[in-house]
Amino acid sequence: VQLQASGGGLVQAGGSLRLSCAASGSIFSINGMGWYRQAPGKQRELVADITSGDSTNYADSVKGRFTISRDNAKNTVYLQMNSLKPEDTAVYYCNGRIVRRFGVVQDYWGQGTQVTVSS
Repeated sequence: VQLQASGGGLVQAGGSLRLSCAASGSIFSINGMGWYRQAPGKQRELVADITSGDSTNYADSVKGRFTISRDNAKNTVYLQMNSLKPEDTAVYYCNGRIVRRFGVVQDYWGQGTQVTVSS
């Protein structure tokens, strides 16, 4: 199983980016999916997550600016980021709780994509 993240880049404050993360491999189904971020010198933190039933949860710092969504047919999770701020600068990682054969459930991580917001 692999999670491939894309969509990061450099943007000015107030701009937007859309991150994507596609899961591939031996997948029976996917439970929760989410986005985390880690800024230099800081711990990795949850940005947003979404359940298989499309219930969402956001960090207070991104509520009203970021939107998480998923396409179950494509095993893909998205993060639409609007009104970006310099403090959103970080490496963003996607996470998937994946159900494999025989009901085995494992967490997988994408490789990380850099988001840099200039002031």
